[in-house]
Amino acid sequence: MIADLESYPPLVFAGECDQLRARMAAVAKGEAFLLQGGDCAEAFDAVSADHIRNKLKTLLQMGAVLTYAASVPVVKVGRIAGQYSKPRSKPTETRDGVTLPTYRGDSVNGFDFTEAARVPDPERLKRMYHASASTLNLVRAFTTGGYADLRQVHAWNQDFVKSSPSGQRYEQLAREIDNALNFMRACGTDPAEFQTVEFFSSHEALLLDYESALTRVDSRTGQLYDVSGHMVWIGERTRQLDHAHIEFASRIRNPIGIKLGPTTTAEEALQYIERLDPEREPGRLTFIVRMGADKIRDRLPELVEKVTASGATVAWITDPMHGNTYEAASGHKTRRFDDVLDEVKGFFEVHKSLGTHPGGIHVELTGDDVTECVGGGDEIFVDDLHQRYETACDPRLNRSQSLDLAFLVAEMYRDQ
Repeated sequence: MIADLESYPPLVFAGECDQLRARMAAVAKGEAFLLQGGDCAEAFDAVSADHIRNKLKTLLQMGAVLTYAASVPVVKVGRIAGQYSKPRSKPTETRDGVTLPTYRGDSVNGFDFTEAARVPDPERLKRMYHASASTLNLVRAFTTGGYADLRQVHAWNQDFVKSSPSGQRYEQLAREIDNALNFMRACGTDPAEFQTVEFFSSHEALLLDYESALTRVDSRTGQLYDVSGHMVWIGERTRQLDHAHIEFASRIRNPIGIKLGPTTTAEEALQYIERLDPEREPGRLTFIVRMGADKIRDRLPELVEKVTASGATVAWITDPMHGNTYEAASGHKTRRFDDVLDEVKGFFEVHKSLGTHPGGIHVELTGDDVTECVGGGDEIFVDDLHQRYETACDPRLNRSQSLDLAFLVAEMYRDQ
């Protein structure tokens, strides 16, 4: 299977990875803001035009809100076209007295709670590649073929405005964007930048067999690139300095992210810089902080202070999802929208107090009207969780909650 993957064409091009590294350098220097979002775990049966368009539409709407309301260039990166593998806390799960191996993402085994589904199957790596290729193909078509044109700001919202408070708030902003575009056109300017959007793909580089099979030597530079996605990150569970994931990431030229949880020490953060960004190149390294709303204000300041004092220019991003998960009485894993928001607020407060740049947000979201996280303007209650709980792993923000978050983040950014 790995030999087959090694013969397949790249999913992304090394030059595109360089482009994202340049964009991330602007984020690290305080000149842009990163919006990174998408599914917790992608599923093979969700590779449909509707699913992909809805996810992209939500990210485009959030991007429009952040760009216009916060007056900042927004780098758009999807958790998309490769997020098929999940690290799990426990190797097995037990239901009604039956114990089976845990579901580790569609790239490894099946979601159904049966013995047959939970057997790891190498064929799935090939399916992961083809699903990622199909997704990227459609994303490229949407982002360059007219769908992402800023003159479509109303069209992205048509199905949404009547029912949702965040949809109505967005519609008002879309009218302002429209007026601004009309004014520019009347003045004789209609920049090509408004007609397409740069959109990059990212995922956790968890399955090193897959990632290394898709690592190629770039013909332009002779350097190694992981061509499974533009940006890859190392998760909280696999960031041990003497383990394989750090070693792999140190060899490739892609922009690299590392998830930093509440136990991360400043010394570890500095060692990551030494190993992964020895040249101190802005845009190379992104720290994605996932502390939990109750810990962010205590744990983050020392990390930011010591990294900044070291002279390294990293991008600081908040992941307000992973530190705020709890189990509802119904047994559903969920997150409170207020906790998500509070972690983002804490992240902004820390950077404001230190005079550093809050570089962006990393969120698990979907373009569908699911009921997986509690709260938001279109309020979802704990008793509603069962109605549309569709995630394969962690609870995601729905479209309404995602837009609410974008408006609130734009306000925080303006207040910096």
